Amino acid sequence: MKTAGDILSALFDERFVKKAQGYSKLFDSWTDITAKNGIAAAADHSRIKDLDRGILLIEMDHPGWKQIIQTKQSKLLNDYRIRFPELGITGISLMLSSGKQQAEKTAEIFESKMETDQLFVNEERQYNTSKDQAIGLEAIKDGDFKESLKKLGQTIAERKKGKK
Repeated sequence: MKTAGDILSALFDERFVKKAQGYSKLFDSWTDITAKNGIAAAADHSRIKDLDRGILLIEMDHPGWKQIIQTKQSKLLNDYRIRFPELGITGISLMLSSGKQQAEKTAEIFESKMETDQLFVNEERQYNTSKDQAIGLEAIKDGDFKESLKKLGQTIAERKKGKK
């Protein structure tokens, strides 16, 4: 009985298999190369999306990470050229992730923060402090911004009630 590897080897020539392995190593190397360049935390917020005509497409979840990666872009490119000369990497293009996936991740983080804040509010209420003081709104001087934060908190609370 032949293994899947044997069947694939029979279907594809050895050059194709080696090239596929090279691509796999390329995608797996992002964490190592960011760490080597002193931006290891960026690997949790970014990834190699594709290699298209020699351009390495890097996708990240926030503009701040894009700026951080840009500061090391030439060093990252140099490391990729050295590590993967057979792939002919000529440049790096940085892009923000699009839409739904990022919005869902941000919403999860925000909801988690709101839950933590709500626990804090409940504790503070035991000491007879006002709701605004309990969540730190008293420090905000801009009335419009303070009101927007209150409305956002109410909207999230309403959505949570709807999910239960």
